[in-house]
Amino acid sequence: MKISDLSKTVKRILVMATIVIFASGIVLLWMHRAATDDSVLRLYGNVDIREVQLAFRQSGRVTEMAFDEGDAVRAGERMAALDAQPYREALAAAQAQVQVAQAELAKLRHGLRPQEITQVSEAFKQAQALAIEAESNFQRQSRLLASGASSQRTVDAAHTARDQAAASVEAAKAALSQASEGFRKEDIAAAEARLAAAQAVASQFATALADTELMAPSRGTVIARVREPGSMVGSQSTVYSLSLDKPVYVRAYVGGRDLGRIAPGTAVSVKSDSSDKIYRGQIGFISPRAEFTPKTVETADLRTDLVYRLRIVIDEAESDTALRQGMPVTVEIDAKSGPSSHTGER
Repeated sequence: MKISDLSKTVKRILVMATIVIFASGIVLLWMHRAATDDSVLRLYGNVDIREVQLAFRQSGRVTEMAFDEGDAVRAGERMAALDAQPYREALAAAQAQVQVAQAELAKLRHGLRPQEITQVSEAFKQAQALAIEAESNFQRQSRLLASGASSQRTVDAAHTARDQAAASVEAAKAALSQASEGFRKEDIAAAEARLAAAQAVASQFATALADTELMAPSRGTVIARVREPGSMVGSQSTVYSLSLDKPVYVRAYVGGRDLGRIAPGTAVSVKSDSSDKIYRGQIGFISPRAEFTPKTVETADLRTDLVYRLRIVIDEAESDTALRQGMPVTVEIDAKSGPSSHTGER
C-alpha cells in the first residue's frame, strides 16, 4: 500500500471517529437535558390533615361515649351525651314562666271582664245616689239652721258629708272610665317585654338541653377518646379528638428563586413513599411571608435559605385513607401548565 493511500485511510478514520464522538455528545447532552428538565419543580412536604377537638358547651356527667379510637364517624352522628335531666327541669321551669308572662299580657290586652265593668258601673251609680242624698241633707240642715231648729255643728257635718260624696262620685267616674278604656299602653308594653325576656330564658335552656348531645361536625376518624361514661366534665373540656377525612392538605415549602414559577391554582401531582399511587391536587395558598426552612423539610438548597410555605389541596375524588397525618410526600409541579380553573385557597 502506498503512503498516500494509507494517509487517506487514516484521515477517513479520524473524520468518522470525530463524527461519532460529536453525535454521541449530542445524544448525551439531549438525554441529560431531558433528565434534568427544569420545567418540573419537585418539592418535598408532609400531609396535613385537619383535626378537631370536640367538647360539650355545657358541664355535667357523661352518660354515653358511642365511639372508640379508630372508629369512622359520619357528619351529624351523636358521639357522646351528658345527663340531660337537670337541663330538662330547668327548661320546664323556664317554659312555665313564659306561660305566666303570656297570661299576664293577655289579661292586659283584653282589659277587664264585662262583670268587672258592671261592678264598677254600679259602684258609680251608688256613689251618685249617695251624693244626691248628702246634698239633700245639707240643704235641709241649712234651712233648719235659719229657723233655729238645727245647730251649726250639724250643718257643718252635712256639708262635709256632701263634699265626701261628691269626691266619691268623681273617683267612681274615673274608675269606670279606666275600666272601659282598658289598661295603659305602657303597662302592655312592659308585659310584652317581660314575655320576651321569659322566652329568651326558655330559649337559652332549650339550647343548653340540645348541647348535652355531642354531634360529629364532619366525616372523620376518632384518634383519641379522652373521657368515659360517668366522668364529670366542664364546658369546653375535650372528650374526643377527630381527624377529618376531607379536606386533605399537603404542607410544602418553595425557595424564593422558584416562587415566580407557581401561583395559586397551579396543578400538582403528589406521591407518597408507601405506594405508587399519584394524587392530583392544586396549590391553594402561598404564604406572603418568608421563613427559614424547617428542620423536617428536605430541599436541594441549604437549610438557611428562605422559603415560602405552600398549602396544596388534594382533590376530594383523589383523597383516601392512605394519606395520613404527617406522612412525607413528594410534590411535582409542572411550572409550564399554569393555574387551573379552580384557583384560590380551599
